Amino acid sequence: MNPFENTPTAKLIADRVRDLSHRKTQAEIASEAGFANANLMTFLKNGRNKVPLDRVPSLAKALEVDPAMLMRLALEQAVGATAAQAITEIFGTPVTENERGWLAEIRDASDNSDPRLTGRSRTALRGIFGK
Repeated sequence: MNPFENTPTAKLIADRVRDLSHRKTQAEIASEAGFANANLMTFLKNGRNKVPLDRVPSLAKALEVDPAMLMRLALEQAVGATAAQAITEIFGTPVTENERGWLAEIRDASDNSDPRLTGRSRTALRGIFGK
């Protein structure tokens, strides 16, 4: 039984292990993440186990993904969507390095004027992503 098999976390881990397979083995990724047993990577990929939150930083580094992104996914997997939402409402959403870059560019382009997100600016932003 794999209770977490359809979670975005399991999919991300499976995709990254596959994408990195030309450079490092699953056992090497497990070792870099600090897992004593390489089989845990298989359990994380197929959704048998949740990602241990204390391992997110080392796992993110081993998988070469942003730790904030992995933490968001792992937190939802660990406590459920409702509890994860409550936690992020209180502590804020972890921001990825790429998102920090976007924010810096918005601040620079707006001369740090704290621009409101208007319908027009939302449409322009969504257009960048084809939405």
